[in-house]
Amino acid sequence: MSGEDATDGNLEARLREQAYFRPPSKFVGQANATDPAIYDEVGDFPEGFDRYAELLDWDEQWDETFDGSNPPFFEWFVGGQLNASYNCVDRHLDERKNQTALLWEGEDGEQRNITYQDLYREVNEFASALRSVGVEEDDVVTVHLPMVPALPITMLACARIGAPHSVVFAGFSASALAERVDSADSDYVVTIDGYYRRGEFLDHIEKTDEAMAELDDEPEVLVWNRHDEPRADVADSYTSVDDLLADHRRDRVEPVSRDAEDPLFLMYTSGTTGKPKGCQHRTGGYLAYTAATSKYVLDIEPEDTYWCAADIGWITGHSYIVYGPLALGTTSVMYEGTPDHPHKGRIWEIAEKYDVDIFHTSPTAVRMFMKWGPEYPDEYDFDFRHMTTVGEPIQPEAWLWYYKHIGDEDAVIVDTWWQTETGGHLITNLPAIEDMKPGSAGKACPGIEPAIVDDEGDPVESKSGQAGNLIIQRPWPSMLQTVYGNDERFIDTYWRQFSDVDSDDWRDWNYKAGDGAVQSSDGYYRILGRLDDVMNVAGHRLGTMELESAVAEVEDVAEAAVAARQHDEKGEVPDVYVVLRDGVEVSDDARERIVSAVEEEIGKFARPSSVVFVTDLPKTRSGKIMRRLLEDISNDETLGDTTTLRDPSVPEQIREQVQSD
Repeated sequence: MSGEDATDGNLEARLREQAYFRPPSKFVGQANATDPAIYDEVGDFPEGFDRYAELLDWDEQWDETFDGSNPPFFEWFVGGQLNASYNCVDRHLDERKNQTALLWEGEDGEQRNITYQDLYREVNEFASALRSVGVEEDDVVTVHLPMVPALPITMLACARIGAPHSVVFAGFSASALAERVDSADSDYVVTIDGYYRRGEFLDHIEKTDEAMAELDDEPEVLVWNRHDEPRADVADSYTSVDDLLADHRRDRVEPVSRDAEDPLFLMYTSGTTGKPKGCQHRTGGYLAYTAATSKYVLDIEPEDTYWCAADIGWITGHSYIVYGPLALGTTSVMYEGTPDHPHKGRIWEIAEKYDVDIFHTSPTAVRMFMKWGPEYPDEYDFDFRHMTTVGEPIQPEAWLWYYKHIGDEDAVIVDTWWQTETGGHLITNLPAIEDMKPGSAGKACPGIEPAIVDDEGDPVESKSGQAGNLIIQRPWPSMLQTVYGNDERFIDTYWRQFSDVDSDDWRDWNYKAGDGAVQSSDGYYRILGRLDDVMNVAGHRLGTMELESAVAEVEDVAEAAVAARQHDEKGEVPDVYVVLRDGVEVSDDARERIVSAVEEEIGKFARPSSVVFVTDLPKTRSGKIMRRLLEDISNDETLGDTTTLRDPSVPEQIREQVQSD
């Protein structure tokens, strides 16, 4: 696109296309999806999605696959009834009750093999305990637990009795917890006394104390214990789960038959303005879609050992640690601690120990592994057949490093685009059918119909390589039902801009993803990042992902973030914040290579105004870079909210460095 064309406000894409990598023949030979006809079969809308629902056990068969009569409040598998806990636990007992469901590794060396029989017993006992304190069907239970077995047990116990759960990431502050308890109208909170992080035992209950002090109401608080010995101070203030379980040993709770449209859980996601949004997910459509994408995208078999190295406190952990893999009856790894404690080979040590087949992580983690260097994975004997990335676009350089040093050029890599709101993968390749392409999320999943439109909602020509706003043109089973308690916000946030909101025809409603994207001539989509992360450089609207991918082409670079700085003539110019790989020194030569890479990949007009070498970038606790704070620094403005950061001191350290240079 020329500069003249760019002045209409549309997003540009300039990063060069990448080469293709064929999936290994040995992978294709064993894969769950090898016939391209699956795209046509599932794409037969909406009945094609019956194939996904048939992966589950239903108490009552559905009468209608899809009801679009009241857009955007779509319904899936109408009339069907099922229970998510039963589908993830009970139905596997006949064939694999002694198979491990969860391989849990504690940071302090503790380890548990939880079989499906164990999981059945513990879920039943806690479900009975929840009922004993008054939890009833449709009560929302807020769960504030770290990566310990109590977390999936609590979720499945809630699902068993028909009580939607609202999991709040353990790293969130007391105020964030209180806000979510209040928003969800929760009368029950499940937490824990503490957990391990980088060798320290964190006093988690302090956050609960602070959060409860902020609330007008007084929820019932149930506290798990990280160790065998309960803490007296906790037991005095709240209800001890250990005491409750002692009263409910060997109890069995009949799973409540839930309507397919009954809510399974809430998952709060940050809004660009205002309070966090409680994304409400249904039982039937969500579970069917996550089970199917676990089978066909992640290629999970029940005999596999699968490790999604995410936190269950986020949607990735819900869909692809708990519900999807357990619905298929596989063995999942859970790890309590951080990737670099007690050493930087910890991830690969665990992968070797459990002979992991499928590894699922984020581009943020891959860049961190790159920074540390290949010598750490080289020390361990592991052999992945499938590797997944999730959470943000992966730069081609990071993809290639992952492929070479972690996959040994012998594993298939699947990048995935989806969101908290979508419930499951929407854009990604079925790994045995499509070639891999570094930096590209791939093609649309079977049955999913994405498109790209300009800012006025007019279609961008398919496969044209022209960037724009990503939308999804028709519904899918795992999509959010609404924003909890706020249907109008649901419509305003996800539908109004690119839909005819006065229409009763579901075909006139388009889901707004909020991401920029480009579709190449081969049909592959490349995600350009959040449209909030776009800058206008001399009339060119560029996504930060494109610029950061160009910087990542420089071998010395481990991580990079681009922020827009106001400029009198150009409107905005890019400032680049760079973390170098371990062992690489800061130098003018490194700075020049970074500038040259941007000029060669994007164009001279995008030349960085400054390159700042830093030791770390401001990241949320889920690992996403907070570019907004870097913009505050670049423009010498007051720093915005830092409470959700993994290390709130990082932006101030960067500011001091920038001001002293």
